[in-house]
Amino acid sequence: MRDENKDERESRRSQELAGERLLRPGHKGASVRSLQQRLEELGYWLGRSDGVYSTLTEQAVVAFQGAEGLVRDGVAGPKTFAKLSNAGPPRARSTKGDVIEIDKSRGLILIAEDGKVRWAYHTSTGTNEPYQHPNGQTYDADTPSGKWKIYRQIDGWTTAPLGRLWRPKYFHTDGIALHGFSSVPPYPASHGCARLSMQAINFIWSHDLAPKGRSVWVY
Repeated sequence: MRDENKDERESRRSQELAGERLLRPGHKGASVRSLQQRLEELGYWLGRSDGVYSTLTEQAVVAFQGAEGLVRDGVAGPKTFAKLSNAGPPRARSTKGDVIEIDKSRGLILIAEDGKVRWAYHTSTGTNEPYQHPNGQTYDADTPSGKWKIYRQIDGWTTAPLGRLWRPKYFHTDGIALHGFSSVPPYPASHGCARLSMQAINFIWSHDLAPKGRSVWVY
């Protein structure tokens, strides 16, 4: 009986430890705050480190997972924690100047300054699937690769043919912008724009991280 009780205690303790290494939306406490602080240290924007696993924390975890080649599920599990323990900041492709990089394959927007990433955000870009425009034409939902510049911006809501956009910053004349949106899933879902959370685009506006004329590199 004594051995059985010991086994039960060890099993319960193992489950508790496993639980501490699996954090997901809705969790709260010191473990979540430590996770948030580590992500911020690496440059992943999440609003604030308040110990609450919010949607913004989930987005930061998705961004980190994308940067590190992990499954982008927004859950901080053993593989994510293992990478966090020795990861460095995400790397920019640009080497000089102020550049906004949109990395489609990893689902990242990088705010780079002279080759160093200041902030990294999760983004959802074009699906690359055909869709029918309200004008009756069929187009591919592509976020065009290349080097562009922000040429127009709207500080507020705007209604485009394909829906409403929050505080868009346009960088391509096909109406492609980075903008706030209510849904930023961990996979390509847009008609071509680079979606960000509402809070993320608000931060970008308030800190002047994407002014008119800023270079945008999509790859």
